[in-house]
Amino acid sequence: MSRPELRTHPLLRRLADLALPDADHAIFGSGPLLAWGIRDAIGDLDVIARGAAWQRAAALAEPAGASSGTGLVVRPPGSAIEIFDRWLDPVFDTDELIDSADLIDGFRFVALDKVYAWKRASDRPKDKVDADLIARFLHSCPS
Repeated sequence: MSRPELRTHPLLRRLADLALPDADHAIFGSGPLLAWGIRDAIGDLDVIARGAAWQRAAALAEPAGASSGTGLVVRPPGSAIEIFDRWLDPVFDTDELIDSADLIDGFRFVALDKVYAWKRASDRPKDKVDADLIARFLHSCPS
């Protein structure tokens, strides 16, 4: 798989249209797999936000309790984007995830090692598949 042109991806264009401050958010979930060309397609976009980015997100739609039971989520109308005020597992520090994110084509993506750790610990079958894909990708990369 090759890395897609991220700026033209509909979900990423929609995220850019939301005008969240760049330094205060990062894409998590399966988004980093798309960015690195590990997956060809994703159905939604999970974003973690803090500070000004979270305030902007909360102005777009009413924050609700996340289905994980941890934190809050905003679902901007008319999009397949979920913006979280923290990640679903409290073991992950929001500031550290955002501050250590990879900048790819102008978007911040949570680092693959952290995505791998999350997906590896998840009980969902799709996350186990993604964890295996990330492991193969990282193994194939020259150090």
